[in-house]
Formats: sequence, C-alpha cells, structure tokens
Amino acid sequence: MLLGPGLTRLLGGRPGSPRNGPALIACVPIAVSLVFAAIVAFTVWRDPGQRNGELATIDTGSVPIHVGLQVDGLAAVVALMVCCVALAVQVYSVAYMREDGRYSSYAAFISMFTAAMLLVVYSGDLIVLYAGWEVMGICSYFLIGHHWEDRGNSRAAVKAFLVTRLGDVGFLIGILVLGVGANTFSIRGVLAEAGGLPHSTVTAAALLLLAGVAGKSAQFPLHTWLPDAMAGPTPISALIHAATMVAAGVYVVARLYGVFVLSSAALTVLGVVAVVSMVGSALAALAQDDLKRVLAYSTISQLGVMAAGLAVGADTAAIFHLLTHGAFKALLFLSAGCVIVVAGSNMLAHYGGLRRGMPVTFWSMTVGLAALVGVPPFSGWFSKDSVIEAAQHSALHGGESPIRPAPAGWFPAPFALPEVKSFPQLIRPPACANDVTAACLSRPDEARATMTASLGHAEFRTFRVDLPAGVAWLVYLGLLLTVALTAAYATRAWLMTFFGEPRGTYEIREAPRAMSWTVAVLAVPATILGFFGLGAEELRPHVGSALLGLLLAVLGAGAAFLVWNRDPAADPARALGRARPVFARAFYVDEVYAALVVRPFLALARGVVTFDSRRVDGAVVGAGRGARRLGGLLRVPQNGNPQTYLTGLLAGVVVIVAGVVIFR
Repeated sequence: MLLGPGLTRLLGGRPGSPRNGPALIACVPIAVSLVFAAIVAFTVWRDPGQRNGELATIDTGSVPIHVGLQVDGLAAVVALMVCCVALAVQVYSVAYMREDGRYSSYAAFISMFTAAMLLVVYSGDLIVLYAGWEVMGICSYFLIGHHWEDRGNSRAAVKAFLVTRLGDVGFLIGILVLGVGANTFSIRGVLAEAGGLPHSTVTAAALLLLAGVAGKSAQFPLHTWLPDAMAGPTPISALIHAATMVAAGVYVVARLYGVFVLSSAALTVLGVVAVVSMVGSALAALAQDDLKRVLAYSTISQLGVMAAGLAVGADTAAIFHLLTHGAFKALLFLSAGCVIVVAGSNMLAHYGGLRRGMPVTFWSMTVGLAALVGVPPFSGWFSKDSVIEAAQHSALHGGESPIRPAPAGWFPAPFALPEVKSFPQLIRPPACANDVTAACLSRPDEARATMTASLGHAEFRTFRVDLPAGVAWLVYLGLLLTVALTAAYATRAWLMTFFGEPRGTYEIREAPRAMSWTVAVLAVPATILGFFGLGAEELRPHVGSALLGLLLAVLGAGAAFLVWNRDPAADPARALGRARPVFARAFYVDEVYAALVVRPFLALARGVVTFDSRRVDGAVVGAGRGARRLGGLLRVPQNGNPQTYLTGLLAGVVVIVAGVVIFR
C-alpha cells in the first residue's frame, strides 16, 4: 500500500502512458491490500485471539515507543472494510476523474490516505497510531482542496485541517497522559495497566482523547468541517465518510474501550455529545438543498449513533454499525456522484424523475437509503436495532448496561480489588457468577486466586458500564428521535431525486459503467451485511426495539411522503416553516464560531499587524533614520576637500594660541 502513492506519481505521468495511466498503478496496491486484509480477517476468524508483532523499539529516555502491529477481531474487520471501500473509490474515480489533469496526485493521496487509516487500525502503539492519525489529516487537506483554484474549496480544506488539528491537541495530550501513567505507549500495556491508574488520571486521559475523537469523527462541537468538506470530489467524500477520518474516531474509542469504561464522566460526556450530534445533524439534513450536504449531516448523525452505542456499553453493536455504515454510506455517496455527473449539479431542486433513465443508480441508492433508515432486512436495520436495544436496556435499568465478559488484557492480574469500587464497572471472579453485590468483592483472597483463571482467549472478568439514569434516557430518546428524522430526510432526498417530473434540461442517462457498476456491487454488502451479525447474541434483532424503530421510521418517511405528495414539484422542507432557515444553517453554529472565535482573532491579528507596522517597525525604521541623520552631520567636516581640512587646522591652531595667550 505504501508503494502506491510513489509509483502513481512516478509512473503516472510518463510520456506514452495510456489515458488515466495512474489508474492501474493506483488500484493494484489497494486490491493487493484487500487480499491481504481478507487473509488476516479469515485467519483471525478461524483462530480468534490477539496477535502482536514488534518491528523496533525507540528509546526516548523515559517511556519507550514500540513500533509494531496488533491484530485482533476488531482490527481485522475494520481493516477489511477500509480496503473494500478504498478499492471501490479508486475504481470509481477512474471514470469520475478521467478529465482531471491532476489525477495522478489525486490517486496517490487516496493510497496514502488508505495506508494511514490501516496504520491506525493495525497499530499496537499509541504513538504509532497517532502518526497515522495525523497523516490522514494532511491527506484530507490535500484531497478536499484538490480543486484549489476555487476559493471555496481551498477554504474548506483549511477549515477541515484546522478544526481537526484543534481536537488533535487534546488527543495527543491524552495519549501522553495514558502513556506516562501506564509507563508504556503499547495499547496492550495501557489496557492492562488502566485499572491500576488513579481514577482522575483515567478520566482526564479519556476526556482529552474524546477531543480528538470529536474532531476526527465530526461530533459536536467540532463537527462544522465535515459539511464544508463536500467541496472535494465526490469519491473523496465517500472515502472520508465511509472508511477513513470519521471512522477513525469511533474505532479509537472501541480500541481503548477498556480505558473509557473506567470513567463514567467520559462516557457521560460521550453520550451527551452523541445525542446533540445525531439529533441536531438529522434536523439539519432535513433542510439542506445540496444532496451531498444531506449525506454529510447524515454521517454526523450516524456517527452519533455509534458514539451513543459506545456510551451505553454496546461497543460490539457500535462497531457493527460502523461496518454497515461504511457499506451503505459509500454506496450513497458514489450513487450521488452518478447523479451529479449526469445532472451537472448538487442541488436537489435540479433533479426529479431520474429513476427512468438511471435504473442502476436508482435501485442502488434506494438500497443505500433503506439501509440508512433501518428498513429490514437491509444491513442498517440489524446494527441500528442492536444499539437501540442496548440503550433501551440502559435506560430501563438506571443507566446500567448488561454485565459482559471483558476482553483478555483489559485489566491487570491480580487485580487490585479495592480500586474496583471506585470505577463504573464490575469485575467478578467465577465464584461470584450469580452474585453482583459488594459482599462478593469482600473475599479478596478467593477473588485474587480465581481472577487470573482463563478460558481460551477470554479471562473470567466482566465489566459493566454505569451511566447516570438521566443520561441513559436522553441517549435512548435521542436514538428514537433520530430514527424518525433519518427516515424523513432520506425519503425527502429519494423522492426529490428520482420521482416527480424532471426539473433540468440535461439528458437523463446512466453514469459511465465504471461508476454505475461500482455502486451496483456496493449495493450487495449494504443489503446482506447485517446477516453476518446473527452469530453474536448482542447483534441479533430484538422484537420490541425492532418494531418500535420500524414504527418510527414509517412515521418519519410517511410524513415526508405526505408533504411531498401534495405538490411533487415543491420541496417537502417547506413544511418546516420558520424553522427551515435555522435547520439549513445547522443552528448557526458556524456563525456563533465566527462571532466568538474567528472575528475576535482576526481583530487581534489586525491589531498585532498594526502594532508591528507602527510601533515595532516604526522603532526600527526610526532608529535607522536617526543614525543616517547623525551620520550626515558628522560627515560635514569629512567632505574630502583638502582646503577645508587646512582651514580647519589653521583655525584650530589660532584658537589654541589665543587660548594660551588669554589664559596664561
């Protein structure tokens, strides 16, 4: 994968190369990476467990950095998803970017972007993970601003870079806090030592990590960069939204979940942020006129669903939704790209009646929207139902999640039992299998003797997430509201794009085959991926939450259809009335930031420039002018005229003689 960017740039523009010559060079490394990722995933599936490999150890003088990889079930499935989406994007881009003069650099950055995400996924050390984390940031900057000639594109790229860097400051400090506290940056070591760290240290580290997660995964209040990032090419939007960048934040929380479950404060913040993000973004998506911005706010909302799952203890369900979301969101963005290529516009008002001339795109996007809404049996229904069921359990049980086995290596052995009481999880030995009271923990000798026992790859330790009851109910109700809102904005986009009378003068035809076939292939995993979760108890559909979610989806979609059916030529968002401008501007968060942050800093910058030019530069220039004037005065007697020197000499002699005579 790492050879892809260099080869694409080196060989892509050689004289005599075929049209889109870099295409083959760009696609082959990702295809090979996909094969390797599939082999890794199959190996982990056949023989579950964690595999670690260390390439080198960097001695820093304090905490060493272990340059190595860590592969387990979580890393294997996420890496497989990343490679699948990246390959689809590269193949799709062959047709989408065929007229672009900078295709080779574009394809090279996609390969580098994918390699950086794979480094984050497979990394066994937090510092190595952070390196991949930051490489993704710079790749997103170049790809979002690919058409930098347009001022709006370059500003969107700068905004994405700066906002995510703001969160990354906290992320880096959180890594340092964890590493110094655990005396290792190894992810395995950090998880093993987390239970022995002071509660305040764990909480501070978890909250700092959440700052970086909010930036990368575009969660409130650092979400504003993602809608503007739609200025980049559509395939890049698919890559960012489905497989890289935004997926990285959720993945890191799941990778370090053993740290987060030790801090109820961090999970509470995560839950509240998730609710604000998923509900607020769903409302914003209802009023967007740009199809890509509808999907962008949809991504923020669905990432909020994943964060909500992590907050209530459903880490498996959250990752499952990350995988299904990667499939159907890549499908949706690439389908939107087909529509944009044909219509020549991003605006919903310019579409209409496209299903007749674009049957492949129509059915593919229908599958994607059905998965997004959570219509059974499409993939999103399975994963979203699992999150809703976990949130329902947490709300009905006072914020407590079900007690589940903790992965091996989460906590040290023997575990310091007195510290357990201060943490929001319950660690129990086998002798206490049916006893969850504090009395069970009062037998430290028996507990320490049995805590280290293991069965296969999983130790006899369990954990439970404990949220405040009010936060648990807030998360649950926020999820239910999000289901209805998602169905409403998805139905609106579907109807305005494919139904009614055509509202443009362009020829309605199918997109080029490389694009339409790619979305057709992506429709398959978006349809069937949910069935792969049936092997896990926590991922199987639950009747109560499934029926409730389906009812809310029908209500949201039905409301959008009824409003549209009254006047198919008009936008159903008109029913929002005076709230529409508020939703369309995403509650004016950008305007608030402009007033509270951007304008004051610009004013301060102008003041600094003025002070520098008038005071600092003025002092320097004034000193120079003073020196020149003084030099001009001293230069008068040194004008190079011998008569002047002789006259001065004689005058001096006369003055000296007169002084001697007078004062003698």
